[in-house]
Amino acid sequence: MASLSAAAGQEPSLGGRLLYVGELNDAGRALVVAGNIAGAASLAATADPAAQKQAVRDGVVDFLVTSLDEALRILKNEIRKRETVAVCVGAAPEAVEREMLERGVLPDLLAPGTEHHPASAAFLLQGARTVELDGALMCPVLFAWRVAAAPALWLPRLDAIALDCLEPDACAARRWLRLAPRYLGRLAQGVRLLRCDEALATRLLELARERVAHGEIAVPVEIQISSRGESHLHLLSPPGSAAGSG
Repeated sequence: MASLSAAAGQEPSLGGRLLYVGELNDAGRALVVAGNIAGAASLAATADPAAQKQAVRDGVVDFLVTSLDEALRILKNEIRKRETVAVCVGAAPEAVEREMLERGVLPDLLAPGTEHHPASAAFLLQGARTVELDGALMCPVLFAWRVAAAPALWLPRLDAIALDCLEPDACAARRWLRLAPRYLGRLAQGVRLLRCDEALATRLLELARERVAHGEIAVPVEIQISSRGESHLHLLSPPGSAAGSG
């Protein structure tokens, strides 16, 4: 997720910023999703018909267009309104970048690690910046949770536990929990992920186990905690369930 800045108590947002992703490969898809969650307007490109169809089918991009002209018409309108949108041009990135440079289209943000790419270098000279990883991504623990049934009913209750445990200034993490289900769509249907430290992971597990044991969450819950190359699976079962609890 892009590094965001915000005033105290305000949720960070990249609303009104143009993120140029480049090739819509796996890394590009991930960056578009991150841009969506961060509130940016994203532009990607690929000449691969299969990648184009998959991105639309998965809801990674909102619009698939055939030219930069079409993309700019959409992007300008949404950027003016500070709305989130993702557009893919069905063409090779090199051709799109060449036209962007010729027409003076300057993105605000570029994909990380592209500083030495010729087009990116030109954009950077004109004032663009590369995306920086949010500090939360450096947290050592990946905490994931899912439920055995009715995720639309029970996952929000687990989400609420996580939100209650986050510090008031953890704005990016709060935004992630609120918006990730919308933009990840079927790519992560029925599962939530959160980067956190070990203390928060322990607290979340304790609270989830307590709520399940008291029947407040009435379906089995699976929690996976991964850190330092190790992964531990915890199976939490409500009273009367045949499954055990780990």
